Amino acid sequence: MAVSIAEMILLGLLADWIFRKLKMPGLLGMLLLGAACGPFVFDILEPGFLAASSDLRMIALIIILLRAGFELSRETLNRVGLQALLMSFVPGICEGVTIAWVGPYLLPLTHLESAMLGFIVAAVSPAVVVPMMIGFIERKMGAKKGIPTLILAAASLDDVVAIVIFSVFLGLYTGTSEHLWVKFAGIPVSVAAGITVGLLVGFLLLKLFERFNPRATKRTMILIGVSILLVRVQYILDELGIAFAALLAVMATGFMILEKREQMAHEISSKLGKLWVFASIMLFTLVGAQVDISLAWNTGLAGLLLILCGLTSRSFGVWLSLLGSPLNVRERLFAVVSYWPKATVQAAMGAVPLMAMRTAGMDTGPGEVILAVSVMSIVFTAPVGAVVIRLVGEKVLKPEKDGVEAARGAAEQSR
Repeated sequence: MAVSIAEMILLGLLADWIFRKLKMPGLLGMLLLGAACGPFVFDILEPGFLAASSDLRMIALIIILLRAGFELSRETLNRVGLQALLMSFVPGICEGVTIAWVGPYLLPLTHLESAMLGFIVAAVSPAVVVPMMIGFIERKMGAKKGIPTLILAAASLDDVVAIVIFSVFLGLYTGTSEHLWVKFAGIPVSVAAGITVGLLVGFLLLKLFERFNPRATKRTMILIGVSILLVRVQYILDELGIAFAALLAVMATGFMILEKREQMAHEISSKLGKLWVFASIMLFTLVGAQVDISLAWNTGLAGLLLILCGLTSRSFGVWLSLLGSPLNVRERLFAVVSYWPKATVQAAMGAVPLMAMRTAGMDTGPGEVILAVSVMSIVFTAPVGAVVIRLVGEKVLKPEKDGVEAARGAAEQSR
């Protein structure tokens, strides 16, 4: 496994550099590198490395979501709260319902099978969107209206909604779903539980840090360790049927530390920024390695057309969510394209219906179609979305100066 890690570090840095020189997002180079080195193309990655893929991707995602929490100021959230709430479910539901309705006319799927596909595809990719929004926030671009913060907060909730609705349709399809209202009630419960637990954990960690005053590096290590345990708690609670959004808890932990100790938050965030250099390579190359590009072509133009129909409906949902907001037309366009990329959830959930059908002894044909379209959504939207977000963001978001310069300066000096 060590050799594969070394190869991905060196090749990942090279791919990142090449794509940045080409004025394209570095993550695109790492995604393509992972796809090329993965088991479906050249197959040069060691089995042990691929076996640890899920854990490595989760740790990398935790690092970027912790950084996201450290960028969510209460003042900005107060300004964008309503729009963030609407964007957390309106666009995803629009996309999922559209795919559920159109799917049977384009692919050999029933409406229920298309609904499962719709809410797999409907989840926006935090792996792509969050680091790009953090980049804009750090450069103070769009800070006056809190545009990157709006997208960052909404995208984190969007995944929770999509995954829960998908699980409802999967349960209906396999005959294992009981009490649908309990499933849907789990959405606000999991969000509230995640945020509450995260705020409490953040408060307790602050007390710990104030009591023992560990250096910033140790604070960062403690925070990552606790965040990994929060994710583990979610797995345990899922088995017990208790809803809990661990990744929201991770973000809320960072938010609490930022609220109470801003300088400490920026010190930890700067350490996480350094870790992200390594974590980003692991995350994007391993997401790329999960993608069997040959599967994407199995659905042909019909699959691509279905994805485009979903994206069109999703874009309408974003626009609808922003009605009455202070954003101008160009800024709303930026929000629309920022909600395009798919990767993380689709790579993790695309094969779930297929495995469930196989376990239940059902025809696996629909599951294979769902997996193929899920892969197609990654292949098409991740690179296109990343490029368009960067291009539109640079044109639309205006640089602003805010009141955190002193805290960031202190963080820089502590590195």
